[in-house]
Amino acid sequence: MQKKIIPSNRRQFLRTAAGAAAAFTIVPRHVLGGKGFQAPSDTVNIAAIGAGGKATGTLRNLMSENVVALCDVHDSSAADTRARFPDASYDRDFRVMLEKYGKDIDAVVVTTPDHMHATAGLAAMEIGKHVYIEKPLARTIAEVRMLTEMAKRKPELITQMGNQGASGNGIRRTQELVESGLIGDVHTVYAWTNRPIWPQGGKLPQGTDPIPADFDWNLWLGIAEMRPHNSAYYPFAWRGYWDFGTGALGDMGCHILDTPFYILELGYPVSAEASVVQVFSQNWNPDYTPETCPPAAKIHVKFPQRGERPPVELIWTDGGILPGRPEELGVDEPMGGSDGGFLMVGDKGKLMADTYGQNPRLLPTSRMEDINVPETLARVETSHEMDWINGIKEGYQPSSHLGKAGPLTETILMGNLAVRGYEYRFPKLNGEEGEFELRGRTRLLWDGENMRVTNVEDMNRFVGPGELRNF
Repeated sequence: MQKKIIPSNRRQFLRTAAGAAAAFTIVPRHVLGGKGFQAPSDTVNIAAIGAGGKATGTLRNLMSENVVALCDVHDSSAADTRARFPDASYDRDFRVMLEKYGKDIDAVVVTTPDHMHATAGLAAMEIGKHVYIEKPLARTIAEVRMLTEMAKRKPELITQMGNQGASGNGIRRTQELVESGLIGDVHTVYAWTNRPIWPQGGKLPQGTDPIPADFDWNLWLGIAEMRPHNSAYYPFAWRGYWDFGTGALGDMGCHILDTPFYILELGYPVSAEASVVQVFSQNWNPDYTPETCPPAAKIHVKFPQRGERPPVELIWTDGGILPGRPEELGVDEPMGGSDGGFLMVGDKGKLMADTYGQNPRLLPTSRMEDINVPETLARVETSHEMDWINGIKEGYQPSSHLGKAGPLTETILMGNLAVRGYEYRFPKLNGEEGEFELRGRTRLLWDGENMRVTNVEDMNRFVGPGELRNF
């Protein structure tokens, strides 16, 4: 029997988390002596692993707390954040930072490239620090499982993945609409994104260029295999290389799929298959290699029946590829939001929403004029980042704690396994050493509990974490 991996009472979970957050913003001010006052003892000491890029926005939402330590492998990238927090210590190596200042740190924010999420997050959790880890939780399924197992062993640690929609109103309103029965039992979910918006699908960067004086290439590579320095990998394009990133699905899946995954209690999938726009073929695109994520893909992921709920098929498309336009959608009405969305199809109707689960609406949208579905779920009356902070102070797990975010991320990475299964050059059957063939689209059968592809053994090398460099 599949282990239940999502809280049994989802409505109560959201109400409890949101209610505790709302209570904190009111009660301590009264107790501590007036609006806006926060005692030093009620302030969380935060360290940031990654101080540029995504970290700037995350830390901006944590300005009420005490940022005591910053870490980044690229000094110039961290310059603005260091100026904002001049009293914070600064190191390039997060291991040095944790060793020197661990006793002064309560919580750690991790905003590195995907391939270092698990290494940094586990190091912080091992010494008893609460963690906020950017989405996706990690680059491989095995690394995600390591993080979630650590969270189980240390339930006193408050955790959060950085998929902000989990704390938004959209997921809660969608749950209220779905549980009202207006679209019936959902059997199909379509989801899509305009990503990638970075270079993806070409050759690996060739050659080398000088390492900037303010940049530590060895630390940036971290656990990844050593290679010549090439500035084409950073600060953002790393998302398109399997050694460092998780492609379009890894980038946006946690934002778009969180709502249907959670509300429908999908759990582990049982199979996944994919088609990609460009495959390894000298006749198609000689610049494309399987070491890079494809420029566009279509992925089918199937989930089993859950109790009385029917099986669900999730169909994901990226690279600007959209699903078929619903007949109920008006000619002037958009498909989701500007950067993506999802469509839930039930036996009584359809519901569409934008990225982050925003703006959920029944189709045709004229149905929204006549419904009277009350708001039964409490809302999170603060930012996603502050929901984590309030959880630390009040002792509750926030909207996207690792027990919830882990299975979601594993499902997303299972979709990437199907993409790699399409691209992967398998050794030729009965062929000579060094000969490979592309076998084309393969449906991978998945044992989620044991993290194994059961029908194509070669694919389990990508479940990870694989060989990790000692950097």
